[in-house]
Amino acid sequence: MRLEGKVALVTGAARGIGRGIAHRFAEEGASVGIMDLDAVACQTVVDEITEAEGNALEVHADISDPTQVNAAVAKLQEHFGTITVLMNNAAVMPAGALHETPLEDFDRCLAVNLRGTYLVCSAVIPGMLSVQNGSIIHMASVTGLLGLPGIAVYSMTKGALIALGRVMSTDYAKQGIRTNTVSPGTIDSPMLHDFLAAQSRPEELRQEFNDMHPIGRVGTIQEVANVCLFLASDEASFVSGSNYEVDGGLSSKGEQPQD
Repeated sequence: MRLEGKVALVTGAARGIGRGIAHRFAEEGASVGIMDLDAVACQTVVDEITEAEGNALEVHADISDPTQVNAAVAKLQEHFGTITVLMNNAAVMPAGALHETPLEDFDRCLAVNLRGTYLVCSAVIPGMLSVQNGSIIHMASVTGLLGLPGIAVYSMTKGALIALGRVMSTDYAKQGIRTNTVSPGTIDSPMLHDFLAAQSRPEELRQEFNDMHPIGRVGTIQEVANVCLFLASDEASFVSGSNYEVDGGLSSKGEQPQD
């Protein structure tokens, strides 16, 4: 029960990695707010967690909308208390080189991946400051470190989150708030499935993703969730400003799938 007594908010928690993290946090004793755009999907995750004897609350919101974000954060804190763990996981991933990315996809990617992170942090941090305690985790990606082809705008936002994690760790360290970043490699998740479905040769590309990781396979949602759990817990009390590359050695190898 490494998160017993803590209140956690997980964005993008209705499916995939976010859903896995929400379950993991609840398993370890946290009361978890499930934030996503889809209220029905959020409630499904809440039902899964409560059925397993955990605590969770649906707080759906479009994280690019400050009014919705502020209302959702207020609802969670009124129900469970001050949020002391924030997992910024919500993201969208448009495919394409820069000139191939439509302006509306560019704008939506920045609105969710960066503006959303800004809005949720801005709503949650005052509570953390009031109790002089908190752990903020940004979900970045090895695409923010490596030049992987075909996801230019997504990669740009993930690189920005890595930089944001570092500067936030210095801004808030003396107030008891730690900030870290997790950068997964390729993870077997709905986002990967959606990306592959949009490609001309999905099965070949899937095998290339397996092969490019020195460990010989893509990662699992549980493997990412375990690292996030560590960073959220008091076991990571001296860890701040770090970027954890959960990528099976990919970023060390520095290779990428070929066109």
